[in-house]
Amino acid sequence: MIKFFNKLVITISVTLCLTACIDNQKLPDPLEAGWNNEVVCEVIEDNDKVRTLKCTFPPGVGHERHYHKSHFGYTLAGSTFRIKDTTGTREVTIPTGYSFYNDKVDWHEVLNIGDSTAVFLIVEPK
Repeated sequence: MIKFFNKLVITISVTLCLTACIDNQKLPDPLEAGWNNEVVCEVIEDNDKVRTLKCTFPPGVGHERHYHKSHFGYTLAGSTFRIKDTTGTREVTIPTGYSFYNDKVDWHEVLNIGDSTAVFLIVEPK
């Protein structure tokens, strides 16, 4: 019985891992993702060591569901956002000059619900 249970746990774990990997592959990365078929990010630098994106979100514009590899972000112009991700939905005010780092983001989507245009630099090491 214990051997059966162990095999079942391993099978479920592998299935969940593969499902998460497959789902992530179906999502666009931040450059590919847009909003209502409009581009929100542009490439500022792309070389063998780093890709840097500038992403601009006027009020009412967001970023469709996408994933991130490890990245550093810097807020050139802040605003208030509604963010949906694996933890739920929340509203946050991101100030100008705010910086952040994430090892990865499985998925998230954002919407600028503020009254000013937000601009971010996203730096992705390769």
